[in-house]
Amino acid sequence: MRNFLLIFALMIPLVFSAQYLLPNEETIFSFDTKNGKKMSLVKDKKNGYIQYRLGSKNHVEMEFPNSRTKESWKQFTYSSYHRGGGKQNAGMDLNYLSFSNNNYKYQLFRTYYAEDGSYAAGITVTDSKGKETEISGVYKTIKGCMCNLEDTEVKKEDFGL
Repeated sequence: MRNFLLIFALMIPLVFSAQYLLPNEETIFSFDTKNGKKMSLVKDKKNGYIQYRLGSKNHVEMEFPNSRTKESWKQFTYSSYHRGGGKQNAGMDLNYLSFSNNNYKYQLFRTYYAEDGSYAAGITVTDSKGKETEISGVYKTIKGCMCNLEDTEVKKEDFGL
């Protein structure tokens, strides 16, 4: 009986922790934010859907889209720009994924600029009046790469650079 209680006590955190990755999913891109949240962009292993999740360690506060269907891919737009050549050529690697939900525009980003060696990741949230709020990511916690969206059904947008 004592062993049963110990096992039960150890399983409680697992039951109540947030489900950022379901058994049928894999992470495309994720990071922790500087304000203690977790962002995960996941997809079904068979490419059945894509979904954005954000929340605390123990609670997913937002999922987009709400339904997990093949149509979800069309609700995201991916854009990227890559220029090699290092510092002398102002090399850069820019990756953005955007979507709109409830009159807000969300843009996930991951950037690198060779000129100053700066790296950044985060989420820019823009309200209907154009006010932007940036949620900074902790770069060392990044897993995956938005670059893996190149060969998916996500809409692609040209940077125009």
